[in-house]
Amino acid sequence: MYAHLICCGVDEAGRGPLAGPVSAAAVILNPARPITGLADSKKLSEKKRDLLAPQIREHALAWAVAYASVDEIDELNILQATLLAMRRAVLALSVTPEYVLVDGLFCPDTGIQSEAIVQGDSKVAAISAASILAKTARDALMLELHEQYPQYGFAGHKGYGTAVHLAALHEHGACAIHRRSFKPVRDVLLAHAKC
Repeated sequence: MYAHLICCGVDEAGRGPLAGPVSAAAVILNPARPITGLADSKKLSEKKRDLLAPQIREHALAWAVAYASVDEIDELNILQATLLAMRRAVLALSVTPEYVLVDGLFCPDTGIQSEAIVQGDSKVAAISAASILAKTARDALMLELHEQYPQYGFAGHKGYGTAVHLAALHEHGACAIHRRSFKPVRDVLLAHAKC
């Protein structure tokens, strides 16, 4: 149906963590420059993702990564913030796509005909590429944030609610990049407020 159109794939990374922004990427692949090994970023090793990401940036017709901030996540909710990051990524592309293929159940409002594909990151190469860029960009950002807030161990867990992260959260309280609308963070804030 969309094979003859300029399509972009869109995916996000970081909906689940307790800290940091949510990222989204949009990618228009170049049929003349195929990339071998594209797959859902969650099924690839970190090493493999780090090898593929520069190839995607180099070979794609267009790509963009965008974010929704922690404040936007807390204000809008994680789904709406994710759709906002996706919208920003699509609109930031240097080539305007004719069709947008989005991983998941919902499409961002871009004004471009769009289709949501469940498990699209395993089925559509452009969405796989977007999942890799979104994940590697967010991971790199969380490494930078680790330098600012080393006591939480963001370099290891990237903001996800691991036992190490939860222990640090209880010990140190929430920092500026924690999502206050997420229950484990909210619970810690309430506990600290009672002290």
